Amino acid sequence: MKKRLNIIHEDAAIVVVEKAAGVLTIPDRFKPEVFNLYDHLKKANGDIFTVHRLDKETSGILVFAKTKEAHRSLSQQFEERTVEKIYLVLVEGVLFEKTGEIDKPIGYHPSKAGQMMVTRKGKPSLTLFRALEYFKNFTLVEADIKTGRTHQIRVHFQSVGYPLAIDAMYGGKEGFYLSTVKRKYNLGKNAEERPLMSRTSLHAKKLVLDHPETGERMTFESELPKDFSAVLKQLRKWGK
Repeated sequence: MKKRLNIIHEDAAIVVVEKAAGVLTIPDRFKPEVFNLYDHLKKANGDIFTVHRLDKETSGILVFAKTKEAHRSLSQQFEERTVEKIYLVLVEGVLFEKTGEIDKPIGYHPSKAGQMMVTRKGKPSLTLFRALEYFKNFTLVEADIKTGRTHQIRVHFQSVGYPLAIDAMYGGKEGFYLSTVKRKYNLGKNAEERPLMSRTSLHAKKLVLDHPETGERMTFESELPKDFSAVLKQLRKWGK
């Protein structure tokens, strides 16, 4: 089984981990026995406090607090937007501008449980973006979220016509297949093509914060996982 988390920094106040795609940040209400980072870290540390979350299918950097004081400090930093949260996003389509922002309020969908949407009644939500690499039908984007709404990046890019390349909930595909970009792709008789990647094309690349005890500005980064890297490799080869 592939590693579900990698602890990249730990001290008396915080623990910073790389979360694998498919792993829960906190316990599932209906299936509390399923592996999640909160319970795992709580067993190891005794006290652990959730500061922010990543969707189950999103990989990347997460910070947890180990004391109430650290939790209070980090929560305040997130609330005051002094924490820098940078994501890599593969979206469908050729992004309309190199840099920009999506400033649209996000709230719960009235009829689809667990789904969010842009709505005037929602909470203020701001995403800054920068296109890093263009392909025929996709764009690799760096997103800097200034607010932390549920599914913010997914909802914001879908709302401007560029859903994540892989995100069935918000208009993208269920998986990324080589046949999507490689012409005359020949799989062979009776063979079934497997996706190069079958989770949301979203990775929490970088987290910058002030240490809750020392005040030191700290930067943590996470390399792209193998599945995301494999998709980009094929796009660079066949999808330019």
